[in-house]
Amino acid sequence: MDRCIVLVDAGYLLGAAASLLAGEPSRSRITVDHTALVQGLRDRAESDTGRPLLRIYWFDGAPDRVPQPEHRRLRVMPRVTVRLGALTRSDGRWAQKGVDAAMHAELTELARNRACSDVVLVTGDGDLLPGMMAAKEHGVAVHLWAVQAADGDYNQSEDLVAEADERRVLDRAWITGAVRAKEDHSGVCAPSPAARPEIAAILSAPLPESAPAPGERPAPQEPPHPDTAGHNGTGERAPAAKGVPTPKDLAALRGPGVPHPQPPQSATLRWSSDKGWVDRPVTEPPEAASMPTLAQLTTAEQRWADREEDITTVGGDPFEVGQVFARRWVERLGDPAGIRKLAGMYPRIPHRVDGELLRYAARFGLLAHKDDQIDERDRYAIRAGFWRELDVRTGTDRAPVGD
Repeated sequence: MDRCIVLVDAGYLLGAAASLLAGEPSRSRITVDHTALVQGLRDRAESDTGRPLLRIYWFDGAPDRVPQPEHRRLRVMPRVTVRLGALTRSDGRWAQKGVDAAMHAELTELARNRACSDVVLVTGDGDLLPGMMAAKEHGVAVHLWAVQAADGDYNQSEDLVAEADERRVLDRAWITGAVRAKEDHSGVCAPSPAARPEIAAILSAPLPESAPAPGERPAPQEPPHPDTAGHNGTGERAPAAKGVPTPKDLAALRGPGVPHPQPPQSATLRWSSDKGWVDRPVTEPPEAASMPTLAQLTTAEQRWADREEDITTVGGDPFEVGQVFARRWVERLGDPAGIRKLAGMYPRIPHRVDGELLRYAARFGLLAHKDDQIDERDRYAIRAGFWRELDVRTGTDRAPVGD
């Protein structure tokens, strides 16, 4: 039939784009606008082949083949079908398993059934050579697209390049229409975004507790700045320090009639969901503990609409995630007094609401290093977004603290 189909090896496309823009093939170094990327692939395929698009097949790997946030967003886009292989870790590196086999099977099946007249392959793996040859034998024209190589050389199998009917290079200008580097580590990436004043305000906010009375247990040393906290200087997360008291430890040390020790005013603000020292009373005030969670305020119909919005609209930026959560919470509470009460607790989010906020953020792939923990810098950005949205809703004007 006179239609074109695009088969995309996401590992190749995004890995090569990361090498080109960020200097290394790690996909964590780039930010992808999947809507713009899919539209760009569609426009380019229809232009190159002169045929209307039937479908884009997106092949990628995922741990246990469980769709990740980007896969959930992609699979609800028009004319996009997601096929997942396994993602396994070996010798400290992630590798896809089954993706090439799935692409080969799809390519040969489409050609055998004459589902299209032209197939666009965005891949560099020579394992697809037999599938390409089989498609050509069924009368399908095969277009092979490459991502511009960072070193100017080939980043595709030479046999694959030689067998293709038509070839095209997606250059830097095309790639940057939907992909950008996250931060500058080696001088080849885009500059890091400027620090948000809202985050600085939360970090610098004073604690309401008074200084500890003589004889009370002193707080441990102040943790480092969130840009460096939890890292050992090599980019890897360092293990948590031993011997840091938790609320449970303090409760065990507290004897009859002995008040809870209070942290000094100079202590850095932390939250109940963070590891280590928690600078808040072991028992929250009644007004904080009574704050309803978003789940309690959400109906079944709203939950369905939230999921659709998360998939199709919310990009996953930590600050944006906090704003979306706060917007829903405020709109559904509908109690101005309750909203003002929460605003008066700044910069502390009640324990139950804070935990729910971080669980919501984890849906957007913000877990660091696959260790089921959100990076500390992202946690500050999530909470800053929450407070920023609350300030907008309540008309509060908080002056940024520090530069």
